[in-house]
Amino acid sequence: MIPPAFDNERPRTDRFNGQEAQYRSARKRILATQEICAICGKPVDKSLKYPHPLSATVDHIVPIDKDGHPSDLSNLQLAHFCCNRQKSNKVGGNIPGAAVPKVISNRLLPLTFDWKTV
Repeated sequence: MIPPAFDNERPRTDRFNGQEAQYRSARKRILATQEICAICGKPVDKSLKYPHPLSATVDHIVPIDKDGHPSDLSNLQLAHFCCNRQKSNKVGGNIPGAAVPKVISNRLLPLTFDWKTV
């Protein structure tokens, strides 16, 4: 039985209904076979442990609260802890076949730029 959730929150299906064992198995497989963070594209150092920001975590590509499958291998990817936290429950990252919009961050702007031509 699924325990009651808060009024604005759906219960986590990955921790109930028999999904936890499947998730743990899929998590071990992801950690054993993948080396690159699927969100930022940089290598993941698996020797770093939680709560280090660059420690390895397994991210749900389509979040569980947006009807993503909690333990399906095709919905799981390796990610840094900080990348996974920044992604939060948004659908995004480096999803194969998805159009990635070009975003210019204010931290990456050139030091000199002719704003009149924009």
